[in-house]
Order: sequence, then C-alpha cells, then structure tokens
Amino acid sequence: MSLADHLREFRKRLLIAAAALVVGMIVSFILTDSIILAMTEPIRVVAEERGEVGEVTLMFATVTSAFDLRIRISFAVGLLISAPVWLWQIWAFLMPGLTRKEVKYTFGFVASAVPLFFAGAFFGWLILPHLVELMAGFTPVGASNFYDAKYYYDFVFKLLLVVGVSFVTPVFLVALNLAGVMTGKEIMKGWRVAIVIATVFAGAATPAADIVSMLVLAVILTVLFFAAAGLSMLFDRRRRKRDAELLGPSA
Repeated sequence: MSLADHLREFRKRLLIAAAALVVGMIVSFILTDSIILAMTEPIRVVAEERGEVGEVTLMFATVTSAFDLRIRISFAVGLLISAPVWLWQIWAFLMPGLTRKEVKYTFGFVASAVPLFFAGAFFGWLILPHLVELMAGFTPVGASNFYDAKYYYDFVFKLLLVVGVSFVTPVFLVALNLAGVMTGKEIMKGWRVAIVIATVFAGAATPAADIVSMLVLAVILTVLFFAAAGLSMLFDRRRRKRDAELLGPSA
C-alpha cells in the first residue's frame, strides 16, 4: 500500500473507533445514575455507621460539576464498552504489517492482559469501600465529611486503574522474555524484590487495618509474578530445544 492508502485506511479505522466510543459514551451516560449510586455506596455506609446522614455526602461545588462528573464517567465507561471495537480497529490496521509469529504473540498478549486488567480493577472495586470507611475514621468528632465529586471520582478511577495495571505487569515480563530482553532465570532471580514490591504495593493500596485484603492482594501479585517467571523459563527451554534441533543435523 502507498502512503496515501495507509492514511486513508488509518482515517477509516479512526472514524470507526471514534463512532464506537461515541455510542459507548451515550449508553454509559444513560447509566450514569446507576454508576454514581454504586460508586457512592461507601459514602452512604459511612454516613449510616456514624449516624450522620446528610453530613457525610458527595458534594458538587460548582454549577456544572454534576454535569462534568457525568461526562467524565461516560467517557471512562464508554471507553471500556467500546474497547472490543477500537481494539479490533488497532489490530486490523497493524496486522497486515506483522509476521505470523508477531501476530500470535500480540494476540496472546492482548488475550492475557485484558482479563487480568479487569480482574485487577474488580479487586480494586472490592477494596474501595474499606478504604473510604478507614479514611473517614480519621475525621475528628464534630466534623463532617463532604466529598468533592471531582476528587472522589479521580480517587476511585485512579485506584481501579493502578490495581488493574498491577495485575497486567506479569504479562509485560513475559513479553520482555519473548522479545529476548530478559530470560526466565533473570526474572526469577528478582523474586525477593518482587515479593517486597507486591507487599508494599498491597499495603499502600489497601487500608492498614484491613490485613486480609492486603494479604490477598499481595499473594495474588506474587503468584502472578511466579507464573510469569515460570512461563518465561518454559519458553526459554523450548527455545533452547528448538535451537539444538536446528543445529543438530549440521553438527
């Protein structure tokens, strides 16, 4: 294909992806009431536990902040809803330029990373209520909790994003191994550092008083690391076996 053909193809894929995103945003905008209700459930729990209904609530500080929050939620959720379409558009644009081996690796990477990310985001969603309740416990007697809608949304979104990405990290380790950057043994040598990082991250992402959630998250991240290291060592073994078979007849 000529450069002009590539540009036309890129424009076509971009328009389809943008249209899917718009449709996803419209659908998610309709569902924002349910999303906000679920997202603010921890705030209502804190209010009921403290007997301060009306004094622990989500606050919209400006005239347009309620609308802004809905747009931000619509974009984030719409991006997730439309992910199958825009991911396929990216894949369809890049696939003709990839070798069969590269196509296989890329497909394996996406197929592994996407469910792991959603699993991590779901775990972050489970942690959210405990984290909000713990932080509210530091509010002094006589004071009230008014959570600014924008900052509360950013807090929830970043929590889900960070925990989701942490679950995908082992996939990047396997990708580095397949690219020949790191061997499985080199990855395995860092197991002590990996356990420390997993524990520190779990401690930072979960409430200090919620030891069970911290341990569960730390164990999950550690198991994913060892799975990535073991899979990389298996790939290395197959690679060495294949190279030996190729060199065998010539030797």
